Amino acid sequence: MNDTPGWASPGSAPSDGQEPGTSTPPEPADRPGGTQPADQPVKNPHGPGPQWSPQQPPPGQWSAPTGPPNQGQAPPPPPPGPGWGTRPPTGPGYGPTGPGYGPTGPGGYGAPGGWGGGWGGPPPAAKPGVIPLRPLGVGEILDGAVSTMRTYWRTVLGISLTVAIVVEVIVVLLQGLVLDESTSTAALGDASATVDEQLDAMGSVLLNSGVIFLVSLVGTITATALLTAVTSRAVLGKPVTTGEAWRDARPQLLKLFGLILLLLVMVTAVALACVLPGALLGGAAGDALTAIGSIGSILVAVSLLVRFSLAPPTLMLEKQGIKKAMARSAKLVRGSWWRVCGIQVLSLIIANIVAMIIAVPFALLGAALSPGGLSAFTDAGNDLGWTYLIVSGIGSVIGSLITFPITAGVAVLLYVDQRIRREALDLDLARAAGVQGYGTPGTTPGS
Repeated sequence: MNDTPGWASPGSAPSDGQEPGTSTPPEPADRPGGTQPADQPVKNPHGPGPQWSPQQPPPGQWSAPTGPPNQGQAPPPPPPGPGWGTRPPTGPGYGPTGPGYGPTGPGGYGAPGGWGGGWGGPPPAAKPGVIPLRPLGVGEILDGAVSTMRTYWRTVLGISLTVAIVVEVIVVLLQGLVLDESTSTAALGDASATVDEQLDAMGSVLLNSGVIFLVSLVGTITATALLTAVTSRAVLGKPVTTGEAWRDARPQLLKLFGLILLLLVMVTAVALACVLPGALLGGAAGDALTAIGSIGSILVAVSLLVRFSLAPPTLMLEKQGIKKAMARSAKLVRGSWWRVCGIQVLSLIIANIVAMIIAVPFALLGAALSPGGLSAFTDAGNDLGWTYLIVSGIGSVIGSLITFPITAGVAVLLYVDQRIRREALDLDLARAAGVQGYGTPGTTPGS
């Protein structure tokens, strides 16, 4: 039993010499049936109070105090001791009793700064910024990302809008001036086209998509690096400007590009290793092996991406190298793979659904304003023109204002949550945020 004030269980006596619930105190152990020496007082084993008389009656002559006529009967038992539904007695260390299960004296259950009146639970964790400093739930992580957008909207909007506009301008120029002339997709909708023509058309589509993907990836990485700095400050409740975010993220930006490139190479190598044997074998057996390899490559790629999904915030916030950041991410995700995967997938679904709700109407409007009209979507060889590219690009920019902050914010908050669960990071965050007395006796850290 822990006798520390404020932590003892309800109903425990103020001494370890008596079990809770006993009705009468035991006789002193140093009076074995005889008289106690007169020159040595007997101590009360239950603390200060009435002392045992130095002179005791002879054995067998002790009788109950005089009382009502029924003297020959045993005295009625005293009221039961304190239990779960009664107040504990007053005494040293207890303070005056009050409402609830425990005392209200200093350090008691009802004392100021303690557990409150009764068993109301620990006080809420400190929340200097957008999240409470304790292990987070899924809703709290998503809400933290949205709260960062809402609270620091000037910085978040400035970063996301700048990156999205630069990326979309490059994409529109590439599609309108370079890729449009080198891409011929008419063979894909022509049933009379030869196999070589269809392969050339597919190659042109892959080239077009690959270039756009790389440009978008560069913009996404840049926005992620800057928004990581914003979200990390938002956890502490400290604002940050775009210039401060850039100065914080710039030293690690090239390492972040290298990390993302390494992950892409790993995923591509896994896909080739799984699909290539079936392609080389050929025939029906080769097709079956290719199908199995494709499914296996997807599973392995997803496993690797989730395992190293916390490497970007680790690299940016801990100022680690690529190798150490990947090792740290694997350590933080270990044992929580499904939880990390579920939260990441959920955030991507939410962000992309919102982005599509915004981008699709702009794409339809751009197609309607283009010379080919809405039928251009069904005609693979039709040129949508500059009108479609510009209008749909505006929709993509607006959609990026949602996807960039949510995906970056969820990754950072998930990293913080895993470190709180495993490394008690909430104590360091509380000290960095200037929370007074967090983690000292009388408070309840989130970890």
